[in-house]
Amino acid sequence: MRLSWHDLGTPRADRAQGKEIEITGWPTTALAVRRADYFLLTAEPNCCTGCVPGNRLAVIEVFAGEEVDPGNGALRLSGTLHVVADDADGWRYQLRGARRRAGVTRRALMAASPLFCLPVPALAQAGEGTAVDIHSHAGNLTQMSYGRGQFAPVAEPMRQGGMAVVCLAVVADSPVIKLTDGRLRPSRDPRPGELYEFSQRSFPALHAIAREQGMPILRTAAELRAARSARPSIVVAAEGADFLEGRIERLAEAYQRWSLRHLQLTHYRPNELGDIQTEPGVHGGLTAFGAEVIRQCNRMGIVVDVAHGTYELVKRAAATTTKPLVLSHTSLTERPAAWTRRILPDHARAIAATGGVIGIWPVMAYFPNVVAFADGMARMAEIVGVDHVGLGTDQLGLPGGSSLPAYSDVPQLVAALRTRFNAAETDKILGGNYRRVFDASLG
Repeated sequence: MRLSWHDLGTPRADRAQGKEIEITGWPTTALAVRRADYFLLTAEPNCCTGCVPGNRLAVIEVFAGEEVDPGNGALRLSGTLHVVADDADGWRYQLRGARRRAGVTRRALMAASPLFCLPVPALAQAGEGTAVDIHSHAGNLTQMSYGRGQFAPVAEPMRQGGMAVVCLAVVADSPVIKLTDGRLRPSRDPRPGELYEFSQRSFPALHAIAREQGMPILRTAAELRAARSARPSIVVAAEGADFLEGRIERLAEAYQRWSLRHLQLTHYRPNELGDIQTEPGVHGGLTAFGAEVIRQCNRMGIVVDVAHGTYELVKRAAATTTKPLVLSHTSLTERPAAWTRRILPDHARAIAATGGVIGIWPVMAYFPNVVAFADGMARMAEIVGVDHVGLGTDQLGLPGGSSLPAYSDVPQLVAALRTRFNAAETDKILGGNYRRVFDASLG
């Protein structure tokens, strides 16, 4: 079977355990981790030891069955994939009995690589380590909410890449959604109390990640302003307000007990707050309860996120809020398609008109590499202005793979953005704009 780099870290790669696979990538250039029968393979060219991703899910250990000259170009290899669970050095994927295959096409290179090594002088950390991811499920949070698996590293990749803060989101409707007809959809109606009860497992799991990895939870605008990648921090977020189950008093409980500071109104089911982009409308947009939640968030100091909501929901939310709105993870389209999560220019302008921020997500189907991802951010900036664009990776939440698979790869994005924006504009996109919205929402 042919394996792509965006398959790594997903069940598809795990199911390939013991199978013959083929993959195209680049060998390490560092002599310390390279010889004729052993080297590391990565998704992108690496110019030095420091260019090898710190994220072990983005690297394959290659054990050659015969002498292989790694060379300095791309390699097309086949061999047996071994998925390792308890390697002392943290490696997960090994290609054993590897053999070099002939012919590496340009298409194979593009498919293999979500990142390209850009000029080393440009690989500075964003804003001296101030980058903010405004939507993430890093750390294996969703699975750990069910008590499955173990936490994945979050803090260390953030330090490596200059990422100061992640808005780490529990998935409020997770028990009742599943992949159907190629997209996530509600599979059934939740039982009374079910989604609230699930939140009482999800929020503690989020706090456990913070505690175990020494990551402060941010509760005030001043704390976010002071956050730096030397000590990565978390903003507690919820993807969907489904855990409220129509009860406004639960918002105050989440604020006080779990330090909720970022609330996305809807996710993959039309809920008590409004309609979503991926299902037929049932409410005509935002509901009266949804408007009440927005007003209460404004009063309490919680960022309001309208990702997944319909344009009708967004327009009413914009008319209701007294604070800037966030649409944490999407991208621009000029050609609307059924059930798309992308947005049209007017949808984007409605967010910007509140002073808000639109997070661009690195969906590989839209942006096959980090250069294309930076282009996507630039296109959004052309529509709404650079003050209204942000980074929303949706890490571990993208079913089709990411062109920014690890926080340690953020310097690559910085380099790509600096070919389109100056340093101040780049810093706005990679955190400054969200800090401004957070300031306004909590101030």
